[in-house]
Amino acid sequence: MKKLIVTGSNGLIGSEVVVYFHDRGWQVFGVDNNMRREFFGEKGDTRWNQRRLEATCPNFRHIELDIRNRAGVLKLVASVKPDLIVHAAAQPSHDLAAIRPFDDFDVNAGGTLNLLEAARQGAPEAVFVHMSTNKVYGDRPNSIPLVELPTRWDYADPAYADGIDETMSVDASLHSLFGVSKTSADLMVQEYGRYFGLKTACLRGGCLTGPNHAGVELHGFLSHLIRCNVEEREYTIYGYKGKQVRDNIHAYDVARCIEFFYENPSSAAVFNLGGGRSNTVSILEAFDRVQQITGKPMRYRYVDQPRVGDHICYISNLNHLKRSLPGWDITRTLDDIFEEIAVSWQQRLLQHA
Repeated sequence: MKKLIVTGSNGLIGSEVVVYFHDRGWQVFGVDNNMRREFFGEKGDTRWNQRRLEATCPNFRHIELDIRNRAGVLKLVASVKPDLIVHAAAQPSHDLAAIRPFDDFDVNAGGTLNLLEAARQGAPEAVFVHMSTNKVYGDRPNSIPLVELPTRWDYADPAYADGIDETMSVDASLHSLFGVSKTSADLMVQEYGRYFGLKTACLRGGCLTGPNHAGVELHGFLSHLIRCNVEEREYTIYGYKGKQVRDNIHAYDVARCIEFFYENPSSAAVFNLGGGRSNTVSILEAFDRVQQITGKPMRYRYVDQPRVGDHICYISNLNHLKRSLPGWDITRTLDDIFEEIAVSWQQRLLQHA
């Protein structure tokens, strides 16, 4: 039986990876210490997701471990000797990173280094997949000329018709401290591939989403937006007239991408990973979509001040990924994503009623 270690296994991507590989006959070890609750409070708590995995996946084992615990990480990887490591644990918020810079860097950069070195020492043949972020590009995407449309911004330059590819520079841009810690991790993952020959990939995610996302204001755009509508709470738009655009990818398609890379690995691979143009939506457009599903009007307020380093329009160019991993493609549409997230929040609201 093949063995997989997933960090951040209580979270959106981690839990999806657990289920996906478990259902394909893998033994899965999930590493999580529910730090999302410490970061975001009660609404960020992910124990419910852990309990779901433990109840439905008999070959899943939860490991209560902080990835900053170097000795613990080294011991775990050496004892399990996994075939695949999926690193999905992170401090994911720009805003929180500015308030807690040491925690942000220690988790995102230090935790990644701990896992890479543990892999090099204890499981050098394992495939290592790191959930990176498009925030490694900082605010450089905002330098692309834009055109303002009635409900969204879009690229004015036809060279970006398919979105932003991996050739975009990570230099000379404003990243936020979160962006810097994630860039540090991204580069380290690449370096362990090039320098030590480990089979590594950085997946530079756009808006990763799905029904098991514990979305909060500081992280989880679409999940949080839909949750606000379902619970009839006020949503806050920060700048850009609410026309800022994101491409959304379902966690299931992320898990499929990881499987494709495992089956055809390389060293120091880098892929932009998002929903592509077909799965793009602006905040204003998202309001309209969720209202059509729930029948509830969207309550919101507008703050004429964008978040530091926030992207005005970000669409992932998937061409390099599709060429490198033939057969992989998006399977969940934007309609699928909205429906699943809305149903999930409606069910959770009923459970707590």
